[in-house]
Amino acid sequence: DSVIISQTDLLGRISFANRKFCEVSGYTIDELVGASHNIIQHPQMPKAVFEKLWNTISAGHAWNGLIKNMRKDGRYYWVDTEILPIEDEDQKIIGFIASRKAASKKNIEENKMAYKKMYEDQV
Repeated sequence: DSVIISQTDLLGRISFANRKFCEVSGYTIDELVGASHNIIQHPQMPKAVFEKLWNTISAGHAWNGLIKNMRKDGRYYWVDTEILPIEDEDQKIIGFIASRKAASKKNIEENKMAYKKMYEDQV
C-alpha cells in the first residue's frame, strides 16, 4: 500500500490511479481519471526533467528519477519514480505506467539544489 501507481494514455491523461495516489495527492479518483498527469506537477520542477522523461519513455525505455509533485491543497511531496511504456502485441506504445514511492531524504537533498539551478536557468 505504500506504492503510488498511475497509468496514462500517450498524451499523459490519467486512465488509472490507485488509492495511494489519491491519498498522497489529495485528489479523488474522479478528479484524476481523464485529467492530464501534470495536474500534480509542481510549478518549480525544471522543464528539462520532463523533456528528458518524455523523450526516454516515448523511445520505449524506462525512466527513473526524482520528482517534486504538488498536492491539491498546495503542499508538495517528493517521489522516487519509475515510468515504463506500455506496448501492445505489435510492440507499439499505447500508454505509460508509473510507480512511485516516497523519496529518501538523502535523494531529495542530492537533487534539490540541482533542480533549483535548472529551474532558475530556464526562467
